[in-house]
Amino acid sequence: MTERLRDGMRIALKNSPWKQIMVLPGTESRSKSNVMLPDGRTDIPLAFVEIFLRTQEHDPHAIIECKRIAGSDTHLCREYVVEGMDRFIQEKYGENHAIGFMVGYVLAGVPSESADGVNAYLRRVSRSVDRLAPSDISDGTWQSLHARSKPSMPIRLQHAFLGFAGTSASRT
Repeated sequence: MTERLRDGMRIALKNSPWKQIMVLPGTESRSKSNVMLPDGRTDIPLAFVEIFLRTQEHDPHAIIECKRIAGSDTHLCREYVVEGMDRFIQEKYGENHAIGFMVGYVLAGVPSESADGVNAYLRRVSRSVDRLAPSDISDGTWQSLHARSKPSMPIRLQHAFLGFAGTSASRT
């Protein structure tokens, strides 16, 4: 699913004014420079060509983490948080970023049920402060704001839950 999303993003960029963005393949990453072995694998790293050419900075400029999700599946909701959101919160991804991106592939139900399922998990584990709230960016998207170990560097995550045509998950 992630490969198809990546391919679609590349096709969309060919016909847009954002041609200076590179949609890179998933890569192993190190959360800190003193970490010797990769401790994460980003699903869709994005890089801006101009910034890369100017700074020779090899780290991605934005990261999209992708997870399977269904609001009624407590295991998938937990994985979305623990193996997705927490990688940003714990600075495994985007340590120097103020924003990160999550995509949920909705396997059953509708996108809003997936957001509700993630929020239900967060309430069960006493993390209501990390809840997803509707985003003002577009319909069908959510956002969350999280404190990190550096108090001055919180991270805002933008969440999109993608349904598939021909299933109940395609309804919003």
